[in-house]
Amino acid sequence: MSLDEAAELRAADPDAPARTPGTWAALRPLLLRLHFYAGVLIAPLLFVAATTGLLYAGSWQAEKILYADQLTVDRVGASAQPLGAQVAAAEKAAPQGTVTAVWPAPEADATTRVIMESPGLAEGETLTVFVDPYTAEVRGKLTTVGDALPLRAWLSELHSSLQLGEFGRNYSELAASWLWVVALGGLALWIGRNRARRAALVVPDRTAAGRRKTLSWHGSVGVWIAVALVGLSATGLTWSKYAGENIGELQDRLGGSTPAVSAKLPGAPAAEAGGEHAGHGAAGGDQAAAPAPADGIGIDAVVAAARAAGVTESLRITLPAQGKGYVLKEQDKQLPVHLDAVSVDPADGRILGELRFADHPLLAQLTRFGIDLHMGLTFGFANQLALAALAVLVMFMVVWGYRMWWLRRPTKERRLSAGRPQPRGAWRKLPVTVLLPLAAATALAGWFVPMVGISLLVFLAADLLMGFAASKRRTRPGAQV
Repeated sequence: MSLDEAAELRAADPDAPARTPGTWAALRPLLLRLHFYAGVLIAPLLFVAATTGLLYAGSWQAEKILYADQLTVDRVGASAQPLGAQVAAAEKAAPQGTVTAVWPAPEADATTRVIMESPGLAEGETLTVFVDPYTAEVRGKLTTVGDALPLRAWLSELHSSLQLGEFGRNYSELAASWLWVVALGGLALWIGRNRARRAALVVPDRTAAGRRKTLSWHGSVGVWIAVALVGLSATGLTWSKYAGENIGELQDRLGGSTPAVSAKLPGAPAAEAGGEHAGHGAAGGDQAAAPAPADGIGIDAVVAAARAAGVTESLRITLPAQGKGYVLKEQDKQLPVHLDAVSVDPADGRILGELRFADHPLLAQLTRFGIDLHMGLTFGFANQLALAALAVLVMFMVVWGYRMWWLRRPTKERRLSAGRPQPRGAWRKLPVTVLLPLAAATALAGWFVPMVGISLLVFLAADLLMGFAASKRRTRPGAQV
């Protein structure tokens, strides 16, 4: 029973005993007020994140057009030049660089990428030389971040930090921190509404008008995309500064951290174990900081050894660092994925270690799939198109939310005003058996996702100040009651 229904029953029969509203009827006003504040104050950040995300989703196709000369060859030859010759051509074209990784052409018409560290580049940037695998001709050089070419690297940084550096990352973390709260809270509010037809849950009411029509579209579209929004929030938080650290620690404690193939040479001193944490524009841990001279059997024989061990698709080769061998990883992330890895001794081609993706912990596999879906990799163009559509729908959801706020404004007042939130004090109507667990869950969420906790405190402080100001206005002499 809702609060309105209870009030109607008391008006019809004043002598009837008062009925305590159900848990949902008491909880709904609190959710409404939280959803209102989050919608009004956080929605601009969600709109910006959706806009920049839309641009990033389109960057995969845009860079294929913009950098076609570097990415593709003029003519597919009968056979490729040795990989060693391609690397030598890249070193001749960029003698100031130090080769750290090589990405052989993944497709027949694609170029080979030779990744270098080069003086004058910013942290995280590398120089990539693109080589025609059939002629060993250098097709061009670009400054890259991981696998992202300049356009996508710039848009990735725009999406994650608005090009404002570490300070700008707070915007994306705040948006990702609240996205799941807004999505799940709105879903609960929409499902909890009384409706004559079940279809109205997922189908907008085109016969409605005004605010009801906007609410119908806002609610039903929210049902369609709620799961995707929670997924985007969860994967987005893995890249965040504060919540990301907590997520990483939790994943490690649950035994779900991403393992790394051991490349230690026999007799070499132990080195720190490294992991892989993919992200927007991240190199993914595929490049060594200080590669050792690649003497021995040569890179072509190393690749042959890896292919014999079953590592064959979209190879990314990290050159050997001091005391380590080559590391060769598959990076074909479209289903079915090929993400196996091996390490190879540069002296004799012996396999030092193997790591199959099937042997990763389940949590690490799910994290990998979630991140790749977020970045538009798993299903290729279809994945990127779905992300673009989702970004547009989020933008519509924000616009609809603000429209409903505007339509709720008092129209009889002469001064400019906006819609009012749900009245204060909703939490006082909650049963203790609901209030205490809810408070504990909120505190836990605020600790684990700090941006939610900090902003909630800010909301609460602002709400208390506004309530105090309103009470002072009511107690002024001559104030209308």
